Amino acid sequence: MEQKNVLSQQLNQQQVQVQTLAPQQVLLARLTELPVDALRQRVENECMENPWLEHSREDEDDAGNALQQGGSDSSGLADGEDMSTDERMGDYGNEDEIPDHLLNYPSGNNRPENMDYRSTLSFYDHLKDQIHEYDLTPHQQQVMEYLIGSLAEDGMLPKSLEQLADEAEIYQGIPTSSRELEELLHILWQFDPPGIGARSLQECLLLQILRATHVRYRKEATEVLRSCYDDFMHKRWDRIGQRLHMDERTMEGVKREILRLNPHPGFSLSEQDNSTEQHITPDFIVETEEEGNITMTLNEGDLPTLTISEDATERLAAYDRKTGKQLSRSELEEMHFTRRYVERGQMFIQALIQRRETMTRTMRAIIQWQRNFFLEGDESMLRPMTLEDIADRTGYDISTISRVSNSKYVQTNFGVYPLKWFFLRKSSTGNHDGELTQREVMAQLSALVDAEDKAHPLSDDRLAELMSEKGFPIARRTVAKYRGMMNIPSARMRR
Repeated sequence: MEQKNVLSQQLNQQQVQVQTLAPQQVLLARLTELPVDALRQRVENECMENPWLEHSREDEDDAGNALQQGGSDSSGLADGEDMSTDERMGDYGNEDEIPDHLLNYPSGNNRPENMDYRSTLSFYDHLKDQIHEYDLTPHQQQVMEYLIGSLAEDGMLPKSLEQLADEAEIYQGIPTSSRELEELLHILWQFDPPGIGARSLQECLLLQILRATHVRYRKEATEVLRSCYDDFMHKRWDRIGQRLHMDERTMEGVKREILRLNPHPGFSLSEQDNSTEQHITPDFIVETEEEGNITMTLNEGDLPTLTISEDATERLAAYDRKTGKQLSRSELEEMHFTRRYVERGQMFIQALIQRRETMTRTMRAIIQWQRNFFLEGDESMLRPMTLEDIADRTGYDISTISRVSNSKYVQTNFGVYPLKWFFLRKSSTGNHDGELTQREVMAQLSALVDAEDKAHPLSDDRLAELMSEKGFPIARRTVAKYRGMMNIPSARMRR
């Protein structure tokens, strides 16, 4: 009987522990799912509901306080990356020179300022609205709409004009030619935002610098992008200066002008849902320096530092001093009320601290995994990466990694991306020791089709052979599958 009681007590204790931990875990999961804007609102709501939860916007150095560095968290990376304080604005002379897409991110002084990225999953309506600003015939308007519909989400034109002309007639019944598309493309380049419709990153940057206003070094920046593009992409500024005979001051000015440009102009357009714009604020800022150092900052907007009210602490201490003394009913109710909300506030503060750690550790693991991309911005350098891979590296479970990646965005030197964009499935080709991604295969296949003799287009069998020669051994049926996914017609239809 005694053993039964002991066992019952142990089970009850275990049950109590589970009941104590579960709410904390649930709260952490819910906070982790929230992007930065929703998190800010959640914190404000909690402060309104909890009378003993207070906040101050002053930065604190005491690690004992809950929520240090209210809006940002710079974290170090493995492999020797320098994770010093944020110096990404150092290339600019003053705040007026800082480009819009960098201006309002957290600084090294822990002054997180909110920057609303107006991004969209479908920006085509925004561009189509601008068609009517130009004197186009009904046929030209139709072709222009088709051209806009052929843009990628980042605003770039991924296919050749010859291919677009063929597809327009075959699939849409729109008679056009590459020459007509070229003429309309030059009109599209006048649309906002600048850089829309570019066929390469180089062309995208040139279009922007030519349309930019108040540009002091327009001529020099244009020359860098036209004549020294490869050196620019590899950050060989010394070589650029020698080749173009630029002094240090001019070169720094040119550098600032180019850094203002947006490599993915389509992402800057606002998402329209029933004429309502959705504002997106990146949750992470990843900066890559010329030396190859990578700096990661967790953006928590203007999230305040949270603390428990001193009044509540003093009240609980006064109740504790009355131990053994009779408390009135009103005092008991007040004590229980105070203690309940103090514990709730402490739990909320701890969950925010845990969220920061979870978000930071996960993003660090992603950067380490996709380090080559963050250094070069080349999508072909993206490695296959799954939720399981990051879960194994961080020690979190898959559901936690899923919550972190859901509805989160990261700002890089090369544009703003959904965090889910970095997760890639491995291709079934079995090449490259399993490190081949579907995106890589499709990019190589698209390049082969673009470079083919249009009078003698490549068959699927020949494409499979060429892909194998390039180190991408895929079957003919796989070629047909990927070709269909990219809306590339068969060889017979491409004549």
